[in-house]
Amino acid sequence: MTAIWFAQALLPDGWASGVRVRINGGRIGTVETDTVPEAGDERFATGLPGLPNLHSHAFQRLMAGLAETRLGPESDDFWSWRDLMYRIAGQISPEDVAAIAAMAYAEMLEAGFTRVGEFHYLHHQPDGRPYDNPAEMAAAIAAAAQETGIALTLLPVFYAHAGFGGMAPDKRQQRFICNLDRYATLREASREVIAPLPGAVLGMAPHSLRAVTPDELPALLTLAPEGPIHIHIAEQAKEVEECLSWSGQRPVEWLLDHHDASPRWCLIHATHVDQAELANIAASGAVVGLCPVTEANLGDGIFPAAGFMAAGGTFGIGSDSNVRIDAAEELRWLEYGQRLSRQQRTVLAKPDRSNGRMLFDAALAGGGKALGATPALEAGAPADIVALAPDPVGPGDYALDRWIFGNGRIDSVWRNGCRMVSQGRHCQRDAIERRFAAVAGKLAV
Repeated sequence: MTAIWFAQALLPDGWASGVRVRINGGRIGTVETDTVPEAGDERFATGLPGLPNLHSHAFQRLMAGLAETRLGPESDDFWSWRDLMYRIAGQISPEDVAAIAAMAYAEMLEAGFTRVGEFHYLHHQPDGRPYDNPAEMAAAIAAAAQETGIALTLLPVFYAHAGFGGMAPDKRQQRFICNLDRYATLREASREVIAPLPGAVLGMAPHSLRAVTPDELPALLTLAPEGPIHIHIAEQAKEVEECLSWSGQRPVEWLLDHHDASPRWCLIHATHVDQAELANIAASGAVVGLCPVTEANLGDGIFPAAGFMAAGGTFGIGSDSNVRIDAAEELRWLEYGQRLSRQQRTVLAKPDRSNGRMLFDAALAGGGKALGATPALEAGAPADIVALAPDPVGPGDYALDRWIFGNGRIDSVWRNGCRMVSQGRHCQRDAIERRFAAVAGKLAV
């Protein structure tokens, strides 16, 4: 049994001092408060539960920094960025995906994420033919999770069409495309490849309303009577315009009108929503998955988080394109986007409340709900723990505010009771970096 002592730690009922956490078999055995360190205790300043990263496309980590030259003749936007993404997605093998995902997952652990929701749609060979093992690419994702130690919620993506109303897929999308029968086989094979991973969860992801027809969506849902359901929705203004042209309704409006978007659902981005849609998402209990760094990088827009929070909405955060992997930065830019759009400060915090604490608590609860597992520093929970480096400013919420908005740092991270990050570096970083560099070196952009 391992014992870790924290000068302070954030427990389910708030901050406590002199916290000793005993780990046994990958889980938290006991949590004691108001203690002093004992001989043999590992000693740290501030303990936190690990954060869930509810939305990742691991293979896109390879693109970081490669899309910062203007890609369009007159303007550059999500759709021109997508052209580059398609070119890169068409080149990589399962072995490449394992190396790229390992780099992304190691960086996630270093950033304080202990579980990732992998929105996985790169399924087939470059010409669109299935691999002999239909879950070959999912197995590469699982191998990366096993190597790095991160907890995995795998979200196999159903992607059948290029646009609203069942538009025929683009040739560049052929690695993604499934019909219902192929997808059912893929999903069951994916269940098998993640089964050996501690704490793994299998969900489902209709890619978007562009990629699935009204007839296909209910058929998909019968394949997943339980577990998380994630969908991209209303990310781009163009998407809203095309949905209105197709159906007469906005994307979120259409989804909520045609399906019971219960707390199992996670609506990724939902950037372009009106007040009625905000209120209806909040009332449904669905989680909104926000990825502020990627949304800024792609020029998506700013989600109206203040109105959503006022309506009682639930959100989590994700690293999406993995252009930069930093949990604190996702939370910081969530708040900063509201400040820039409203020209105010501390927009999301309640009066006399710490902004960092509010952001952290909300992302922990919402992300856990969206990924089927909520971390907590309590007996019986998986030992998924983050230790912040010592900070001289003050106790409690100040530590979160300094980490998110200042110069706070992560010292160590435990996942399933194993210390995977020490002094800010993943224990396998050097080997993972070498493999990633080899893949990047052969890339033809």
